[in-house]
Amino acid sequence: MNSALCTSLFVLSAVSFAHADTVPDSHAPIGVMGDHIHKQGEVMFSYRYEVMSMQDNLDGDREISAREIVSTIPNRFAGMPGMPSMLRVVPTHMDMDMHMLGLMYAPNNRVTLMGMASQMNKRMRHTTYQGGMGTTRLGRFEAISKGWSDTKIRALIRLNDDHRHRWHATFGLSLPTGSLQETDVVLVPNGAHTRLRLPYPMQLGSGTYDLLTGLTYSGGFAPWGWGAQWQSTNRLGRNDEDYTLGNSHLVQGWVSRRVNRVQSLSLRLIARRAGNVDGRDLRIMAPVQTADPGRQRYRRTEWWLGTNVVLAKGHRLALEIGRSLTQTVDGPQMDLDWQAMFGWQWSL
Repeated sequence: MNSALCTSLFVLSAVSFAHADTVPDSHAPIGVMGDHIHKQGEVMFSYRYEVMSMQDNLDGDREISAREIVSTIPNRFAGMPGMPSMLRVVPTHMDMDMHMLGLMYAPNNRVTLMGMASQMNKRMRHTTYQGGMGTTRLGRFEAISKGWSDTKIRALIRLNDDHRHRWHATFGLSLPTGSLQETDVVLVPNGAHTRLRLPYPMQLGSGTYDLLTGLTYSGGFAPWGWGAQWQSTNRLGRNDEDYTLGNSHLVQGWVSRRVNRVQSLSLRLIARRAGNVDGRDLRIMAPVQTADPGRQRYRRTEWWLGTNVVLAKGHRLALEIGRSLTQTVDGPQMDLDWQAMFGWQWSL
């Protein structure tokens, strides 16, 4: 795992002597978005840095080797000019890191407005096999895409707050500010290096206005805190490239325990699912699984360990590290290995 993240965890654990006027677990773990409501006039700035690593492949819920993929998995585009009958390019490793800038403002005690902009960097390594049949490797290449992703705006609406139990609903939109036209030079099965439009997981946005809905509960009885959240992203219409990403849904729950007056530890469990792509970008066509709109659906559960630390009045640092528990995919698809998120929040 990235040594910098381990160092960050050590640093967060080491600053428990810092002075603070608030408790560390008044916010959920840093990976929970839109977890709390502010009082009228309050403003909060946030920065999050997320990293994700995927490697190897799954088909359904079982591991599948690159050799098995190119020997047994048919190419969706077989029969089109220059297209082999079987998959001939296999992704073997993917790294993603994302910088997220957030702003929350409460115009009154019932509603908190929230906006988030994200900058994303994706790198996917592939092995290309010689055209036709067989398992002879032709070479390797790495595809890269980077830029701004979609921008999200939300309204968090207080439903109930008796200090020990709090409920709020979330409504918002994801704005299509991320690119759908990312390209890179790839190694194709005939041995040529060609610039192509990258497959769906390497693009930076959805291209559609997406409806964001959710419901969040949080509670606590010192030194314990807990919470649960449902969030959904529903795509509205088709994008300019004539496809729609699958809807996605998330249910998660967490529990935290205050270690002392400035630090808490947390455990979070997540269940996610996302659907296949509806339609197709006619410029995305290659003998690789990521170019197939019917090989994007997944169901996954994850666990995350985290810590919150209050450094000074209004400032909070946090870190979470997570791994998958179970995964089932319309495969082949890449296997999630680990994730981490570091964050800073400043309330005024």
